[in-house]
Amino acid sequence: MRLPVLAYNKRALAMASSLEQTPVASPVAGAPARNAAASRTRVRPAMQRWPARLDLLQSLSGLLLALFLIAHMFFVSSILVSQQAFYTIARFFEGAAFLAEPRPWIVSCVVGVVMALFILHAWLALRKFPASFRQYRIFAEHREQLGHSDTGLWWIQLWTGFALFFLASVHLIGMLTQPALIGPYESADRIWTGNMWPIYLLLLFAVEIHGSIGLYRLALKWGWLQGADPLAVRRRLRIARTCFSLFFLALGLVTLLAYVQLGIAHADRAGERYVPHKAAARQAAQGRALEFALSRRPGE
Repeated sequence: MRLPVLAYNKRALAMASSLEQTPVASPVAGAPARNAAASRTRVRPAMQRWPARLDLLQSLSGLLLALFLIAHMFFVSSILVSQQAFYTIARFFEGAAFLAEPRPWIVSCVVGVVMALFILHAWLALRKFPASFRQYRIFAEHREQLGHSDTGLWWIQLWTGFALFFLASVHLIGMLTQPALIGPYESADRIWTGNMWPIYLLLLFAVEIHGSIGLYRLALKWGWLQGADPLAVRRRLRIARTCFSLFFLALGLVTLLAYVQLGIAHADRAGERYVPHKAAARQAAQGRALEFALSRRPGE
């Protein structure tokens, strides 16, 4: 009776030893691998959202710059109303309305913010530029084959944006470093006597064309003003884009011509600061009073 029991015990020991020698995947050891795979699965969608986030940031920065440019055009065109109107607006942005005296450094701070937004927008837009001649050639062939007007607009916007990187930088650096030289005479002297009018002329066309196309593409991209008929909406947006460009180009050309004419008339007194009429009359009266006081002899 003991032989079966002994045989059973030998078989049990053999099975136990074989189980001990058999490699078994530990659940604890496999947990990090599964966690790593799960983490990669979780990270991948988050990384895929970054291009969309950068695209949204590019659109937002472009919209803010476009709104600033619209306001800026109306500010500088106040010279068409009068020299005094432009002088008043320039001093307002220097804090003359709520400070004891104008502070030009406030203008430098505003220009610094605009320049930072401009650089950010340019950096984000560079992501979509052709990075090599091969990419440029592929896109050019693709554009010719499609014959699509909006693709052509993007191409125009690319080149005007490239030009703005240089033209706008010259203007922004000048306003950042010399904020006190903003006024009727000061600006006219810079444009005419300083020979800046060709740069401003190119800048006007580049910024207005780039801005109008940008607003048009923003409206299409993010579905602004969508209606029941997308083609009709696109036609209306094209008309609005054309009217926008023509209006601000005309306003900019007339404004630039006004500064050129003022600069020509003021060329023999280039460097003279503009003085408001009331202040000039007060200074003239004080000068006449001083001359009268000096001309009187003692005892008279």
